[in-house]
Amino acid sequence: MNNNESETTVASDESKDPTGETLVDTDVSSGLEGGDRSTRPDDPIVRAEGISVWYDDDQALDDITLAIPEHKVTAMIGPSGCGKSTFLRCINRMNDLIDAARVEGDLYLGGKNVYDADVDPVALRRRVGMVFQKPNPFPKSIRENVLYGLKVQGIQADYDQVVEESLKRAALWDEVKDRLDESGLELSGGQQQRLCIARAIAPDPEVLLMDEPASALDPIATSQIEDLIDDLAEEYTVAIVTHNMQQAARISDKTAVFLTGGELVEFDDTQKIFENPENDRVEDYITGKFG
Repeated sequence: MNNNESETTVASDESKDPTGETLVDTDVSSGLEGGDRSTRPDDPIVRAEGISVWYDDDQALDDITLAIPEHKVTAMIGPSGCGKSTFLRCINRMNDLIDAARVEGDLYLGGKNVYDADVDPVALRRRVGMVFQKPNPFPKSIRENVLYGLKVQGIQADYDQVVEESLKRAALWDEVKDRLDESGLELSGGQQQRLCIARAIAPDPEVLLMDEPASALDPIATSQIEDLIDDLAEEYTVAIVTHNMQQAARISDKTAVFLTGGELVEFDDTQKIFENPENDRVEDYITGKFG
C-alpha cells in the first residue's frame, strides 16, 4: 500500500469509527499529569522530535522536528501523500489504530512524551480533539452528538450547560437551540461539520486537530468554518491540514510545508512562508511550479 492509499483508508475508517473521536477517560492515572504546561503565548504546547512513520515498508514521515505554539493556528500544507495527515494523527496517537503503522521518535504534549509507556491513548484524546475531513455526525440527536464523548465514558457533568457552551463555541447554537432533539444527520453539510467541532470540544481539550475540515463544504460553509477557527484559537491550540494554500494564508499564524518523501521542508510564520520562503522547493510549490 502506498502512502496515498494508506491515508485514504485511514480517513475512511476514522469517519466510521466512534473511537476516532475525542473520547475521555475517567482514570486519573493517565500518564499525562507530568507535563509542564506552557505559559508564554509563543511556547510550544506540542513538540515533535525526530518523528518518522512507516506503513509496513513505506515511509510516510521522515525525521520530523516541529514545535506548535499554544493558542495559535498552525497550518500544514503540501501535495497529497506527503504525510500531513499522518503527522496530525501522531499527535493524538490515532496511528495506534493502524496495524501496519510504526512510529519512531518523540512527541511531547505540554512537556510529556505521549509515546511513553504510561500514557493512556484514550485519555490523551480527551486533551487532543480531532475533526475529520468529511462531517461524520452519529445517527443521534444533536444533543447526544455533542455529549457522546462524555457519556460513553460515564463522565458526569451539567449536560445542558455543556451542550449550550459547546454549540456556542462552534457557532451553531442560534441555529439549532430549538432543534436539539432532532437528528444531527438532518443538518446541512456545514452545520454537520460545526456539530462535529462541538462534539470535539465538549470535553474541553487543549489542542484541536483538523484534517481538511472544509474540503467537502461549499464556499459559504467554508468561510464559516474559517471564521470559527479564528475564534477557537483564542481558547485552543489549532493544527489544521489543508490543501488550500489560500486558506492556510488566511487563517494560520504558522505554516509547515511538507513535500514528497514525508519531509518537512520549512516551518515558519505564515507570512514569511508565503512571501519570502527560504527554501527554493517551497517557493516552487507555493507558486505552482510543481505539486
